[in-house]
Amino acid sequence: MIHRTATAAALALILGGCSVDMGGFSFTKEARAPAPQPAVQAPGPVLEGPLLQADGTCDRPTPAGASAPQAVALGIGECDLIRLKGQPTDVLIGESGKGQREVQVLYSIPGNKEVYLFTDNRLTRIVQ
Repeated sequence: MIHRTATAAALALILGGCSVDMGGFSFTKEARAPAPQPAVQAPGPVLEGPLLQADGTCDRPTPAGASAPQAVALGIGECDLIRLKGQPTDVLIGESGKGQREVQVLYSIPGNKEVYLFTDNRLTRIVQ
C-alpha cells in the first residue's frame, strides 16, 4: 500500500508540472466570414498625350503648341501615327502582364500589311 501511495504521489508531482491553463480557449468552431480586404491597385503609368481608341480615333485633341513629328519613328505617340498615316484598318488595345498599355495598329495596304506596336503610348516596334 505504501508503494501505491508513493507511486501516486510521484505521478501527481510529474503531471502537476505539465499542467496547462486552458482558460479562454474554446473547442467549438465558429463560422466567421473573413474580413473584407481593401482592393489595392498599383498606380498605372502616366501616359502623355492623346490616346488611341478602338475605333481608330483619338480620345482628345493634340494640345495646342505640341510639336507634331514629321515622320513615323520609334518613340512617337499613338495619335501622332494616326495624324501621319490616316485612319488605320484595325486597332487592338490591351494590357501587358506588367500593367502597361499595349496597342497594335494595323494598316492594310494592297499587297502589304504594316503593324505598329505601342507600349504606354510610345511606338516600340514596326512589323512589315
